[in-house]
Amino acid sequence: MPQTAEKAGRGRPPVAIIGAGPAGLMAAEALAGKGIAATVFDAMPSPARKFLMAGRGGLNITHSEPLDRFLTRYGAAAPVVAPWIRRFTPDDLRAWVHGLGVETFVGSSGRVFPVGLKASPLLRAWLRRLDGLGVTLKARHRWTGWDAHGALTFDTPEGPLAVAADAILLALGGASWPRLGSDGGWAALLAARGVDLVPFRAANAGFDVAWSPAFVERAEGQPLKRISLSFAGETSRGEAVVTRTGLEGGALYALGAPLREAIARDGQAVLHIDLKPDLDLAAITTRLAKAPPSESLKNRLRKALGLEGIIPALLREGATPADLATPTALARRLKALPITVVAIRPMDRAISTAGGITLAELDERLMLRRLPGVFAVGEMLDWEAPTGGYLLQACFSGALEAAEGIAAFLERDSGRSRHVGRPDASD
Repeated sequence: MPQTAEKAGRGRPPVAIIGAGPAGLMAAEALAGKGIAATVFDAMPSPARKFLMAGRGGLNITHSEPLDRFLTRYGAAAPVVAPWIRRFTPDDLRAWVHGLGVETFVGSSGRVFPVGLKASPLLRAWLRRLDGLGVTLKARHRWTGWDAHGALTFDTPEGPLAVAADAILLALGGASWPRLGSDGGWAALLAARGVDLVPFRAANAGFDVAWSPAFVERAEGQPLKRISLSFAGETSRGEAVVTRTGLEGGALYALGAPLREAIARDGQAVLHIDLKPDLDLAAITTRLAKAPPSESLKNRLRKALGLEGIIPALLREGATPADLATPTALARRLKALPITVVAIRPMDRAISTAGGITLAELDERLMLRRLPGVFAVGEMLDWEAPTGGYLLQACFSGALEAAEGIAAFLERDSGRSRHVGRPDASD
């Protein structure tokens, strides 16, 4: 028989937060600042494991671009996400990080990083703050749903546990990092309660290209720097890397959603690479025309345009002999080299996922309309954004929005906690 939180001597948490990633921890801090006690439950042995993993390559907290441009990165979900971010902006997030004693800087790409680039110093300072605010963290508590009385149920090292709460925040992440806790297992629990879900899909992932074996042998692992990618009227500048199966990298991730949807519809998609985005077609043509036609493609590209490495091999992979025959034709291909992508990489190879709880299931304060008192935030929701700080920003901003909603719910519905997590009688 499951023990209860009261019998275990732990007291009744006014708010139970399930998921100790950035969204769950930020909401806990905001609630504690309002004098609302919160207990954070997580299945993993320690908090924020995906956050720490993201910081191994340099923790990209947010982006410095103008806010109106920033908000377009959320695509179709922008009308829902934008109000959260306008209330807690990238500048606000930087100030919050500074308040933890960690300075930030803006990189050459406009991305914002902590000085030192690591996530661990920031997380240590954050956990100290949360401890000082009285936030309780419960590790190795895997959420398994609700019992017949409406209490949350968990599997723990000590056995099953039932926890009653006055409000619940779900911050369990998507389905892209199972070994770090984001396994999407919560979806079945909410679907069983009538919550509308969209199937998970890989986001911020590489795409498969049918490279020739000779090109893979020559180019695998090689970067494509200072390029521009275009698809369906959208353009993204940055870098990419040639992989054995295709392409990956930030410039590609920014076009991930329309590429993924086109492949699902048509079986493939053709994107175009601009290998010299800082020069227009006329300038490239002029420079190539000055190169002796007797020289090799490799030498002409190097001398006229400073293009080296795998660029000649990539041109031969994606262009026809006629495309390389004259300066004018070669310039056109350098500005728009077609690459056919045929599949997105699996979710377990993705940085994040799309899909999850449909946004229509939530009210403006991120409470599930079918489950009064239950709120959801972060990658559990069906929004997506490219890498560049946009994912974390929306998780932090959305968490603060949910914390405001929880506080309002507790104020409005005090004494009615027995209904928390139960479908509305009107449904």
